[in-house]
Parts: sequence; C-alpha cells; structure tokens
Amino acid sequence: MAVPSRSLLRAVARLAAPSLFALALPSHAAGQGGAPPPSPDSIASPAAALVTGARAADAVRDGVRVTRAVTIATSAPVIDGRLDDAAWRAAPVASGFTQREPRAGEASRYRTEVRVLHDAQAIYIGVHAHDPAPDSIGRQLARRDPEDIYSDWINVGIDSFRDRRTAFVFALNPRGVQADWYQFNDTEEDPLWDAVWIGAAQVVADGWIAEFRIPLSQLRYSRTQRTGAGDLPPGSWGFNISREVARDGEVSFWSPTPPDQPGIVSRFGTLAGLDDLGGASALELIPYLRTQGTTRPATAVSALTPANAGEAAAGLDLRYRLPRNLTLSATVNPDFGQVEADPAVVNLTQFEVFFPERRPFFLEGFDAFNFGGTRTLNDDGPPNFFYTRRIGRAPVRGVGGGAIAAVDRPTQTGILGAAKVSGKTPGGWSVGALLAATRAETARLLDTSGTRSRLRVEPPGGYGILRLRKDLRGGNTVFGGITTLATRDAAGAFASLLAERSLVAGIDFEHAWANRTWAVSGVASRSVITGDRTFITRLQRAPYRLYQRPDADHLGVDPTRAALPGHFVAASVAKTGGTVVGSATYEETSPGFETNDLGFQQRADFRTLSTALLYRSLVQGERGLARAFRSWEAGTFNTFSYNFAGDRLATRTAIEGSAQFANFWTTFFIVSRSAAAYDDRLTRGGPLARLPERWRTTLELGSDSRRAAILNLSLNADGDPTGRRGIGIGLGADLRPTSALRIRVSPELVDRTENDQYLATVDDPTATATFGRRHVFGIIDRRELNLTTRVDWTWSPTLSLQLFVQPFAAAGHVRGFRSFARPRAFEFAPLDAIRDAGVVTLDADGAGGGTPFTIDEPDFRIRSLRGNAVVRWEFRPGSALFLVWQQQR
Repeated sequence: MAVPSRSLLRAVARLAAPSLFALALPSHAAGQGGAPPPSPDSIASPAAALVTGARAADAVRDGVRVTRAVTIATSAPVIDGRLDDAAWRAAPVASGFTQREPRAGEASRYRTEVRVLHDAQAIYIGVHAHDPAPDSIGRQLARRDPEDIYSDWINVGIDSFRDRRTAFVFALNPRGVQADWYQFNDTEEDPLWDAVWIGAAQVVADGWIAEFRIPLSQLRYSRTQRTGAGDLPPGSWGFNISREVARDGEVSFWSPTPPDQPGIVSRFGTLAGLDDLGGASALELIPYLRTQGTTRPATAVSALTPANAGEAAAGLDLRYRLPRNLTLSATVNPDFGQVEADPAVVNLTQFEVFFPERRPFFLEGFDAFNFGGTRTLNDDGPPNFFYTRRIGRAPVRGVGGGAIAAVDRPTQTGILGAAKVSGKTPGGWSVGALLAATRAETARLLDTSGTRSRLRVEPPGGYGILRLRKDLRGGNTVFGGITTLATRDAAGAFASLLAERSLVAGIDFEHAWANRTWAVSGVASRSVITGDRTFITRLQRAPYRLYQRPDADHLGVDPTRAALPGHFVAASVAKTGGTVVGSATYEETSPGFETNDLGFQQRADFRTLSTALLYRSLVQGERGLARAFRSWEAGTFNTFSYNFAGDRLATRTAIEGSAQFANFWTTFFIVSRSAAAYDDRLTRGGPLARLPERWRTTLELGSDSRRAAILNLSLNADGDPTGRRGIGIGLGADLRPTSALRIRVSPELVDRTENDQYLATVDDPTATATFGRRHVFGIIDRRELNLTTRVDWTWSPTLSLQLFVQPFAAAGHVRGFRSFARPRAFEFAPLDAIRDAGVVTLDADGAGGGTPFTIDEPDFRIRSLRGNAVVRWEFRPGSALFLVWQQQR
C-alpha cells in the first residue's frame, strides 16, 4: 500500500507535455541550436552496444511489430540511467525506428535500442539513444510535465487496456525530466493525468540512456484476461516508443505512425511475454495538509474581515483498484487549492466566460466523461455537458442593501466529498461515474446598527454523472450514453434562483472504416429542468434563450410552466486520413435545451451546418520550393446557421493556413468574412437586428524554436462598413539564458471601437417601432493592456520555482448614445445625453413630449495585478511540498 502525501496547494494546471503521440506537430522550445544533423552514412555503423550479448527482439506478425518483455530472473535493475545491470543483458533488443517527421516513412537517422523487463511489481524499459554528437543533444532542465522545452525525448506508450484506443504514456529527457499523459479515443490526450513512477537518464559517449520503472499499480489491466482484444494475442499489450531529436526536429517511432494516416494508439505494436504478470497494489491513500495566511489591504478590512487571517485544512484522496480494470477515486474535504489564478478579462457581453478546470480530482481521468462531440474539423460550439467548475461554484444568492455595513460572503461552495469510478472493462466498456455533494453556505452580515447576523446564500446540493461507452470491431465502432443530474433544496428564497432538478440524457456513436480514414459520428440528447415557476420563467428569459423576444413567433414566455424540456443533436461525416481531409457537421440545439447546471452553454435556438476542406503537406520535400517547408497546410471552413424561425444567423467563410519552414520558423494566418445576417441576441430580448457584413484577419509569426531566444508576433484585425473596428497586437519573448532558467514575457495591446455596445432597455410607450421598449446602445472606444510574465527556475527535476505575474489595465469610453430604430435592420437614432456624477440622463426627442430616463455611467477603468510564486519539491515519488505566495488586487 502506497501512502504518499501532497500539499493542498499542489500544481494542478499541468502544461502541455511534449507529446510525440499527438497528431499535431510537436513543438520545440528555445535552446542551443547545436551541431547539424548527421548524414545517414555517419550513423550506418553506430557505436558498439552498451550491453553485450543482447538478442534481437524485433518481429512482424500480420503487419504489426512485436517485441518481448523478459521476466527478471535475479535482481531488478537499479534506475540510474545506466544499462549495466545483469538483468539488461538478458533482455532482447528492439530497434529499427521509422521517421514520422520530417521524412515520413524513411528509416531514422539515429539508431535507438529498446529493452523491456518486468517482475511482480513493475515494468522496466531501457533505451539507448545513439547519437554521434552527444554535445549537441537537447537537454533543457525543467520541472515535471514541462511546456515545449528544447529537449530530446524518449516516450513510452503502453496500451494495457488492449483496446487499440487508450494508452498510458511516460516520457524522459536527457536530464531526467519526467512527463506523462493519458491517450484516449486513439488520438486525444489528457496531459493532466499523473502517475507515480521512477525514471533516470544520462548522456554517454555515444548518445544518451533513458531508464524507466513503471509500477504495475499505475497501469490498468486484468490478470484474468486470457483472450485477445482486437488483434492482440493473450499475454500481450499494445506498445510503442518514440524518439525526438531536438536539433533537427526528427520524430521517429518503433511502430510506424504515418502523419497522413489517422490513429495513434491504433498504430501501436505489440509487447509480448506478459503471461505471468502479478497483481498490483489495490489501495492508494493520498493525504494532504494545508496552512494558509491572508493579508488584506486597508480598503478591504471590516469588522467581519480582519487585515490578517490564517487557516489550516486537511483532507484525504483515496484510490482503490476494483475488479474488471475499474478504479474508485474518492475525496474527503478535497484538495482543491489553485496555484494559478484565472486571467483577468473584461466581459461586456451578456454571456458567461469559460475558465478551464484546475482542480486535481476533477482533472484526473476526465476523458471518461467526455460527451457531446463528433469527429469533425469544424463545428459551431456545441454545448459542454460536464463543466466541472459548476461543482463548488460561487454561491448563487447575492447580499446587499442600504442597511448592510459589512459582508463576509464565501467565494465558493464547499464540497463535502466526491467519488468517481472510471476505467475500461476487458469486455470493452468504458465507465465514468461521479457523485459529489456540496454543503450549504452562509454569509455573515453586519448592519449599520452594529447587529450581526447570518444569511444562507447557497443550499446543499448533489451532483451525479454516468458515462458509458462500448468498443466494437477493435475500437472502429463505438457507441455510448450519458446521464447527468443536479439536485438542490431550492425552497424559500432559492425558489427563483435555482432548479430543483436538472436532468440531461444522451447517446452517441462513432463508426470508422477504410483503415480509420473515414468516420461517421453522431449525438442525440435531451434535457429536462424542473423547479419553481418563477425560476422556469427566469430560465426562459435567460440571455442564451430569450423567449421574450417580441417578434419571435415560435417562442413566448409561459409563466405557468414548472418544467423546461429541450434537445441537442449532431451528426458528422469526416475524412481524417491522407493529404486531403475534411468534414461536414450538422448541429441542432432547441430553444429549451439546458446544460448549465452541470455543463456550459452559451446559446440555444439554432441549427448549423459546418464544413471544412483541408490540404496537408506533412512531409518535407526534397526539391525546389518544397525543401523550404518542413510541413504546411491550408484549408477553407464554412458555417451556415439559422434559428428555429428560419432567420439566417451566420454565413461565415474562412481561409486558414499554417507552415513550419525548414529553418524552424512558423507562421499561421486566417482570413474570414461573415456575410450580412440577423442577430437575435443583440437587443437582449428585444426585436431581431440585422448585422452588416464583417471581416476578420489574424497573422502569427514565430522564430526558430531551437534558439536561446524565441520571438513571436501576432496581429488581429476586424471591422465592418459601419465603423466597427478592432486591432490587437501581441508580442512574445521566450528566453533561456541557461539550461535551468526560462523567462517568458507576453505583452498584448487591444484597441477597439464598437458601435453596437448594448447598455440598457427601458419601457417607452413612444417607441412603437420597437414594441414599446427602447434599447440603448453606445459607441464605445476601449483599450486593454496586459503583460503576462512567467519565470521558471529549475534546480533539479524535483525542485523548482515558478513565478507568474499579470498586470492588467482596461478602459472604455462611450462617446455616443443611441437607440435601436427598427426590427430587422442595423439602424439607430441618436439620444441626447447629460452626464453628471455617475449618472447619464438620456432623452429620445429633446424638447418633445418624451420622458427622459437615466442609466448608470458606462465608462470604466480597470486595473488589476494577479500573480503567484510557487516552490515545488517532490521529496519522494508521488509526494510533494508546495510553498505558494499569491497576490490578487
């Protein structure tokens, strides 16, 4: 039984690991350019093998590469980055890697030798990566799971589920930096998956060596499974190893993985010799302890919130291996500390801003709950069925009033506990089940008379989700379903604020053929929300639904309803293999569909057809202009959207292209045009508006990613014939003065003028053209500036300091007030305005008979500073200590 410990303030936002099993081109961060790549002739006779007496292990069975793991007969090897242990001498050698980049299909120019052992506790992999120029090997130092550092890598992929769709991937660089991630659905990644394993590496005279010890407890497999899955024989797993050489960008695989053919895990070879595997440890306990001190500025101090406060907390995570490859994960008083704040944004829309999840319990194994997407290259933003930040979100009830002198209101809802079961059974069923309970929250109040009181701001709640999928035909056909449920004690003051019960159920499928080059997929789901009639009425009027629109004949607010049903369906056909790829996708979200109790949804009432056609040149040419590009691609993307009344909401066409040049510079561009179309959200519940034709363009340029200093430039511009315009300029500097220090600075400036900024709606009987209501808009000039800075200082792969700082400033000035003139047009009538002491008095007809009205001053100035410093020490595998300083102003 392993009992590691970790702090509450552990790093939960793992940055993108250097995945060589991804479809996208791997990126290389800055460092020293090193020596030029050797010619094939210089590697034809590699240095003598480090281990003598090795036996060849390569074989091909039915077109699949096979190697063998040897049971350790004596003592296990010491993980020290050397292959001089006796056990390695008995291990067969697998070699013969094939390039994926830049010369797909050709033999690797660097010899790589692989050996595999196992005992009752672990799998051992030893890799000798030969290199005639060891001084030029990329070896950037970083903490675990680094982001695009300049480094060579060895990556080991293990498909212990034996399904040709999922794999656990472990990576080492020449300095012993570790990375790991979980591969699912053949090509998708979960970079936030963490395992407890040991690795060591070192540079030697003829290259470098990587040594892995992966405990069986970190893999999911069945000892009793004796029949093959797909084309895997009994006693074997799917297996692949890839190698990346940083200085010339070569990526090679032991089992060939062509870039123009779909599939990553389905291209794995076979690791045989696993008939006598033992059982893994079933129980893992992960306790944590956190202490925290908070200092507030004088302006935030009150009788309820002192200038200085401290607290401590403890909790426990549990993982238990269940039968049939399933794992139970549970948490009590969860470890939900965040080491990086959400970025500062200015949101002038009526829609919620999506922020990524950062909490470890929800991040780990999240792929088991994915639902709602289809195999496509272009869609129109389908709803998210499981947005984990809904669990533990901010309390829903506001607190205020003239008699309130001070308030101490919780910023999030406490989670009493949560448990989930996930995994994949030997029969091909993928399971994801989660239950969570949140507690009631109260705010402390102090009124002007000095009386203290408490007010409940959130009732107790329960959340549940069940996701099932079944693989057929070796994973080429998949079907499944999902059910999500949220329940709360929505009585009394909460009746108009929360649903009593939110239920969503759906099914999905995917079928691939022609060696997975072609695929069809689809989703069908239904939601039902029940609660008090006041809440259902409020839901009908929500910004993403707007049943109250006066000219929407297919809608209408019904205050007697106690439930709101709806549906979402989608279907796609896609070609994902070859140099020409494309897709066509249809999506339909009915007006009543709702996922926001456990998902994330920004609109309903629309139908969309999206298409994509893309040409990819993924292999560097040998002659002429083709030699200038390592890879490039270009394509066109089209979207056609309508609401359920048949009003055309969007006709967008975009041309996109990207390239990586032979000198490792990169570029990306997009030019898009939106034809004139209707907007049923612009007036926020008022009549339909017609938007003019609009355009947008983006250009990005990046310098050689192998150098010690990388520069990036991004330009964004958009506009329309009515005067709307915007420009954004972003610069980036990625500096590595030493192999242990990395500094990233990313200033960004945005300058926009918008002539359709919604401000308010007021009743006005004289506004007959707009159904007795006047919709006020402004011409707003706004600017934003942020300077995001990150510093990574790494002393060893287990001890590091990370610094994040984001100064942010924004200002907006409204220089013209006007009202929406008539439906199905983009016309406005000017309003007379008098600004005084934070209030704007507006008059539609000057000296006429209309009644003036007031709105709050819309001009704004915002300044914020967010940052933190994190010292991370992994004092033993799976156990870490964090010291965190946070600043939020």
